[in-house]
Formats: sequence, structure tokens, C-alpha cells
Amino acid sequence: MSGQHDKTSVAAISILASGGMAAAKFVVGIAIGSLALISEALHSSIDLVATIITWAVVRVSDRPADDEHHYGHGKLESISALGVTAMLYVLAGGILVEAYSRLREGTPPPTISAVPFVVLVIDIVVNLWRARALHRAARETRSEALAADALHFASDVMGSCAVIAGLILAAFGFWWGDAAAASAVAVMIAALGLRMASSTVQTLVDRAPEGAQEKATAAIRGVPGVIDVERLRVRMVGATTFIDSIVNVPRTYPIDRVEAIKRNAEAAVSKAFGDADLSFTAVPVARNNETVRDRIMVIARNSGLAIHHVTVHDLGTAQNLGAKLIVSIDLEVDADMQLEAAHDVANTLERNIQEEFGEDVEVDVHIEPLEPELPFGVDAAPERVQTIAAALTEYAAGGEIHDIHNVRVRNTDAGEIVNFHCRATPSMSVIRVHEHVDAIERRLRRAFPSVKRVISHAEPPRT
Repeated sequence: MSGQHDKTSVAAISILASGGMAAAKFVVGIAIGSLALISEALHSSIDLVATIITWAVVRVSDRPADDEHHYGHGKLESISALGVTAMLYVLAGGILVEAYSRLREGTPPPTISAVPFVVLVIDIVVNLWRARALHRAARETRSEALAADALHFASDVMGSCAVIAGLILAAFGFWWGDAAAASAVAVMIAALGLRMASSTVQTLVDRAPEGAQEKATAAIRGVPGVIDVERLRVRMVGATTFIDSIVNVPRTYPIDRVEAIKRNAEAAVSKAFGDADLSFTAVPVARNNETVRDRIMVIARNSGLAIHHVTVHDLGTAQNLGAKLIVSIDLEVDADMQLEAAHDVANTLERNIQEEFGEDVEVDVHIEPLEPELPFGVDAAPERVQTIAAALTEYAAGGEIHDIHNVRVRNTDAGEIVNFHCRATPSMSVIRVHEHVDAIERRLRRAFPSVKRVISHAEPPRT
């Protein structure tokens, strides 16, 4: 809201200044018969109209997007600037016609006094102040309408200087000086209109700002997880930079990780552009460093299948690596699914893998029931926990696993569930730890048939 307040405040002050200076120049111009000064007064009148339009537009252009204006209302500023440009060209044409008429007919020079010079000097000071204030507000709020107004008043300074030069020429007896100064003012107005029209039309036709595409691409590519930016488009609507991007991300990433990449990309472009709105379309692609296991997991995920224990063997030789792949997979299916249906699922998975790696790949799928959600349970009696803990300690005695602790036993409808922690040598490999712990778990289930699941947590010794 502070940006909106700044824009409307500067525009409102500018209205008062434009009205006062236009009236002063017009009265003095009529009094002394100076076409150049009258032209400047008319120019200031156009500025007054433009400023009123700007003041009205900036009160609307900062409104947020709604159901009918999905990109906000920022382009109202461009439309208003285009309207002001049209008025400038009409004014410039009228001044040139009148100046030509006076030059052709030899109209007497205006009456020279100190009054027009005082008015013009005051006008120059006021316009310099307004141009600076508007330019600063336009830069801070990225307002195209305020930028156009700032350009107006900067050009008014040059116009006032041209009028002063024309009056000086007239004072020294050059009767054509006033008409020539008026022509110069008209040319300046036309040049200003051309510059405004060029900038405004570029915005209206959605021309990308200079360097914006490269800047946005670099910002998105710098986000971890982004492989490449496939396509990117940039457009400006008011002060907001809208960026549409298609970004390549690893196909092995889960959805939540891709969403995190998107949020980081939004933060990156906001940091680069300030007020930015990013549309992020993620395209999953294969990376060059994907392993065979990664590719198989993608195949299963795309089919909505749960697999684990994916093992891959390469029976190639040193001279012909990858000559034959052997893949073993554990496939989890609904425990109530009939064998025939489960076998069809496994066959489909095998065919998909062979399509990816070739018909020579050997695929073995082990079908097992999908692990159910843990059922509701209650803690077992302390005596039962002590019995299970003693058994675990006994099975671990003399082996690589020791310090059985934090033993918990829960009774559920499916049976007993046992959790425990243990310790192992820090330098031991994970596979060896798993083998030793697995042996303890198997002994426990054999000794206690009511135990349906054992969950262990191995950790290094305390230091």
C-alpha cells in the first residue's frame, strides 16, 4: 500500500503544479502575443490532462488480480500513456501549423517584458522538481504512467528554454524568433510522443524487457535440483514481471521434492526481479547418471507398484560390460489378491523393464503381501517386556551385537510387535549389522510365535 500511496501523492501534487503553471503561461502568452509561450501553455495543459489521467489510473492499476483480470490491472497505465501520446501529437501538429502560418505571413514579434522570463524560470524550476520526484517514484514503484509523466516534465524544461531563446531573438529584432521557438517546442513534443509511443507499444505487445529472459533463466538454473530450463517467456504487466517457465527436473524425484524446487525457483526470481509472478511447469527427465536401479524404481512408480529389494547383476565381461542384466525384485501386492491377478501384475512389470533395457534382460519378481498398516495396540505387561528383553540379550550374547536396550512390546490384533535398540562396532558395515540383527530377529520369532513383527534400531556405542 505504501507504493500505491506514493504514486497517488506524487500524481496529485503534480496536478496542482501543472494547472498553476499552465494558467500562468497561457495568460502571459496571450498578453504579449507569444505563440511560443502559448504553445508551452497548451503543452502544460496537455500535461495537466495527462497528470489527471495518471492520478486516476494509478489508483486502479495496483489493484490485485481478480476473476476478470487474471494478470492484474497494470496495463491500464500503458493504455493511459498511449492516450497521452495521441494528445501530444495533435498538439504538436496544431503548433506547427500555426507557426508556419506566422512565418509565412510575417506576424509581428511579441511584446517583450520581464514577466514572461520570470514565469518561464519558475516553470523550469517547478518542472525540474516534478520530473525528479516523478522519476524517483516511477523507479521505486515501477510505474509506467509515472515514468511517462516524468519524461513530460523533463521535456518541458527544454521547451521552456526554447521559448526563452525565441523571446530573446524577438527582443533583438528577429521577428521570426517566436514562431521558430514554437516550432522547436512542437518538434520536442513530437519527439517525446514518439519515445513514449515506442515504450508503451512494446509493453502492450508483451515484448520481453531487455535482458529479462537471461536473468530469469539464470535465476532458475541456479536452483538445486533444476537440470535445465526448457522454455521461458517473460512479460510485463504494470510493475509485475510475469514469467512462464518449463523446467526439467530429475524424474526420480518425489512430488514433494519437485514442489520444493518450485518454491525455491519462485524465491529466486522474486529476488532477481522484485515483484515477480512465476508459472513453473516441471518436466521429469532422465539424468545421465541414473543407475539401473533408479530406472527400475521409476518404472514401478509410474505403474503405481510398490517394490523393494531391487538387486541388479551384470553378467558382462571386462570387454563387454552390460552384456546381460539379471534383475531381482520384491513386488508387494494386496494380500487378498488372487495369485493369477498378482502374476499378471508381475508379468506386466517384467515386460516394462524389458522394454526399457531390452529383451535380453532377465527379470525375476518375488511376489509378497503388501505390508499392512500397523494395527492399533496396547503396551504389553512389564513381565512380558522383561521376558522378551532377556531373550534378545541371550540371542545377542557372544556376537557382534550387544547392549540390547529400549525394548518395547505391544499387543495388537495381528500379534505382538517388538521394538528394540542395540549397539554394534562403529566400523562395521551396514550389511553385516543387518545380517546379525536379522539373525536375532529370526530366533526371537521362532521362540515366540506370537511375535509377528520385530523392528530393530542399531547404533554405535556411546562415546
